[in-house]
Amino acid sequence: MEALVDNWVLACRTIDIPENGGACVKLGDEQIAVYNFTRRGEWFATQNLCPHKQQMVLSRGMIGSTGENCEPKVACPFHKNTFSLLSGECLTDEALSIKTYGIKVEEGMVFISL
Repeated sequence: MEALVDNWVLACRTIDIPENGGACVKLGDEQIAVYNFTRRGEWFATQNLCPHKQQMVLSRGMIGSTGENCEPKVACPFHKNTFSLLSGECLTDEALSIKTYGIKVEEGMVFISL
């Protein structure tokens, strides 16, 4: 289902990603976690690889918000390291970080900027 559209890659349909959760899509050789943060009305995309134990699990992590500015975050489902969905910074271990991707939704389709 991969197609290039104006420098954006078609990743999946919106109905493929659960509300207030995530799923993994594979684009080329990369596994990307896509999150449908329905409570915030926002979408996010990060690498699926948790850098702590090198496991492809972040798409199955819990999403939520933290701090005074309600920063969106995802927690690794295994070891609970928490990452900002905006910057990729680890909020629990400054030595870790993840890659984030641009994401947009148009007409029921999810596009990711690689």
